[in-house]
Amino acid sequence: METRWEGVHQALNIYARDAIQPRLPSDLWALAEERVYVETDSERTRQIIPDVHVSRLYPAPESQPSMLKEGAAIAAESHAVETVTAEPLVFELRELEFTEGYIEIREQKGGRIVTVIEFLSRTNKSGGTGQEIYLEKQAEVLRSDASLVEIDLVRAGQRVLALPRYHIPAQHRGDCLTCISPGWKRNRRELYPMPLRQRLPVLPIPLRRQESPVPLNLQALVDQAYANGRYDRLDYSAELDPPWTAEDAAWAEGMLKAAGKR
Repeated sequence: METRWEGVHQALNIYARDAIQPRLPSDLWALAEERVYVETDSERTRQIIPDVHVSRLYPAPESQPSMLKEGAAIAAESHAVETVTAEPLVFELRELEFTEGYIEIREQKGGRIVTVIEFLSRTNKSGGTGQEIYLEKQAEVLRSDASLVEIDLVRAGQRVLALPRYHIPAQHRGDCLTCISPGWKRNRRELYPMPLRQRLPVLPIPLRRQESPVPLNLQALVDQAYANGRYDRLDYSAELDPPWTAEDAAWAEGMLKAAGKR
């Protein structure tokens, strides 16, 4: 599903909002928000080549004689020096605009942000503008009194959680992770390791300090995205980047055989 993460990412945000909404106190509401940015280095961050248009090609390589031969002929005839005007190859590049979703839980009166929920995307973890914009948003939330929930289900890329990598136990650094930072305990980080071979957990989404957290069944959200997106049709024989460990690969092979994908 990571190879189709844009669609999965959009679905998870909508499904999570819909799951949280009826559980909120009457003066709170969950909103699906978006941030838009232009990616100017997309071939590095997303491995997508932007459209390139050749406006003019001059001279045509097939029909023009060698410049060396042409210059020698002119010199032999007149011994004169001729100035040649250079003609460029012209390219017009399109900057790619990306939209990323996230969830905010707000107070209806006044609009104060209580909690921000981020399902991390590939661009958040792959360097470039997408990562810079995400880290700016992360820092903004951490300077406020809002809680931050970061759900990282993407295996590729750099860790960008609000928890330095050296704090993550070595045995969990390859897992999917959720990091929760309560708004009333700004220096606290609650880390939820999510190993591949275990079902995804029910996460406690913090609200205001005096309120109980709202449960969010992460496995149910991923199952819903998988079924509705018909991701059972993906090519499950393709190589993964990064590759699995030998143990996880053997486990996955057994699961695929049981599902009739082998």
